[in-house]
Amino acid sequence: VMAQPCSDLPRGAGPAPAQPPRPETPNADGGDAELELSSIRHQPEGLEQLLAQTKFTKKELQSLYRGFKNECPSGLVDEETFKLIYSQFFPQGDASTYAHFLFDAFDADRNGALCFQDFVVGLSILLRGTVHQKLKWAFNLYDINKDGYITKEEMLEIMKSIYDMMGHCTHPTLRDSAPAEHVELFFQKMDRNGDGVVTFEEFLETCQKDKDIMSSMQIFENVI
Repeated sequence: VMAQPCSDLPRGAGPAPAQPPRPETPNADGGDAELELSSIRHQPEGLEQLLAQTKFTKKELQSLYRGFKNECPSGLVDEETFKLIYSQFFPQGDASTYAHFLFDAFDADRNGALCFQDFVVGLSILLRGTVHQKLKWAFNLYDINKDGYITKEEMLEIMKSIYDMMGHCTHPTLRDSAPAEHVELFFQKMDRNGDGVVTFEEFLETCQKDKDIMSSMQIFENVI
């Protein structure tokens, strides 16, 4: 359930992770990166803990950390900075609202700032996680108020933000009513007992049975 940049919006559109810095070829500063990772500001767990928490290798974590540090020297990313970085990937539209929802999904401890651990744990799920883990992350994105249910209003807010982000990049140009129509179809599939909200179990079952949704989840697997 992910949004594809600059293409026709897939029927199973959903969360699109910020594009990660590509891991670099290891060089002489690999030892320095490892040493620094072991005492990251705002990241007391260190390299071994991150290796256990994610599916990245030591070299990949070192490379990701160098990229993160270059963008965020303080070791923390606030929402405005995140929006600025993420918007660079979607210059044809307005990504600010979707970036707000995405920031909340990455901000697991809800403290209003992303540290390297928040970033890399979320990225590991999106790129290397199981289908169940990816769908759990996607559900959390759509569940704006984090009450364990997705309402039609929440789904519409997310969908509108995706269409805003895609801008004029979709062909043919989409009608203003497209997000609402998309949500109506999507919600009818998901709200299996007709109670007006979607639980994670309903979300999981529907997504796993929908080939369009599942195929749209594969596009980020080879980013790293």
